[in-house]
Amino acid sequence: MQTLLKQAVKFWRSHINPKITSLIATVGIVGIISCLLIIYLVAEISDEVLDREAFAFDKTILLWIHSFSNPTLDRIMHAVTSLNNPDFVSIVAFVTLGLLLWKRCYPEAKIFVADCAGGVVLSYGLKSVFGKARPDLWQSAIEEVSFSYPSGHALGSTVLYGFLAYLFATRFPQFAWLIYLTAVLTIAAIGSSRLYLGVHWPTDIIGGYGIGFLWLMFCITMLKLLKMRQLKTQP
Repeated sequence: MQTLLKQAVKFWRSHINPKITSLIATVGIVGIISCLLIIYLVAEISDEVLDREAFAFDKTILLWIHSFSNPTLDRIMHAVTSLNNPDFVSIVAFVTLGLLLWKRCYPEAKIFVADCAGGVVLSYGLKSVFGKARPDLWQSAIEEVSFSYPSGHALGSTVLYGFLAYLFATRFPQFAWLIYLTAVLTIAAIGSSRLYLGVHWPTDIIGGYGIGFLWLMFCITMLKLLKMRQLKTQP
């Protein structure tokens, strides 16, 4: 029994502990706790969606938001929601990738591609899995044919603009707080526009943000570990 315990301790010290220590050093305690809480929240919402359960506050919130609708806000929200439309984000992604390759930031370019591709797969894949119908409380000015949960705009904006914010904040640390604030406001505005336009339930937005944030944190962590590995292998 004592020999077995010694082997277990040795295995922990040589294989498990270094990886946990590296993860904590890369993500941080707050980051890990935040991810765990978000995983729990997303799991709870997703379970209810799979069971076809309705959230009472979904309809209430949407109708309350719709009570503020007016032609001026309609135009603003159309412009905001277009910040994560496929055509626009494709341009942003290709320009970003081109700049990263031009600057020879190959680790960033590699992870950026994975970040964007993973966001697309998660969005369309999970929509197909959950098959949740979109709201039909009023005639929306835009037409959406895909399923509702999770919100692709919420997920995609978190993945794309969150990663761009990290890249810019790393490059210009003196403006990090302003960069992150701008990204958060942009992402929040995009999610709000989807509610205003009546094409998503609030839980779709929450789920999209949560899943997008988890994927974003995974990609940023992979980038940090990749760069740390490169530094160790340099002569």
